[in-house]
Amino acid sequence: MESFVELGLLGLFIASFLAATILPMNSEIVLSVLLVNNYSLSASLFVATLGNWLGGITNYGLGYLGKWELLDRFWGFKREKIEQMKIKIDQFGSFLAFFCWMPVIGDLFAVGLGFFKIPFLRVSFWMLVGKAVRYVVWAAITYWGISFF
Repeated sequence: MESFVELGLLGLFIASFLAATILPMNSEIVLSVLLVNNYSLSASLFVATLGNWLGGITNYGLGYLGKWELLDRFWGFKREKIEQMKIKIDQFGSFLAFFCWMPVIGDLFAVGLGFFKIPFLRVSFWMLVGKAVRYVVWAAITYWGISFF
């Protein structure tokens, strides 16, 4: 984490992007450290949201490129199981992308939305909103923590 902090906003962007993939990364800590070190709140929120959103869009793209045959051959998913997942995803539609910020399952949501070809513009909008809300809440918690101590 120290190397990301040393890179400032670029490090925050990289950490946020990687945190949106399956790699175990925690961009919130980098954001908090930068805010404690008096980095601009608006610039930090913008960079963190952009990086995390682009990482989520990458997951969507990977899902979009997915094929039924590969799921069966490499992961053992049967078509019936995938069709059951499709029914659940259709219940929420693109709004499910709002929850792509969540650890572990958020990545699966993004890949699933891409795999089932849920409309890109709606998915990207809700994903952006969800990720922005996440970082705004985290920044508020960070500032509350600073004032507490």
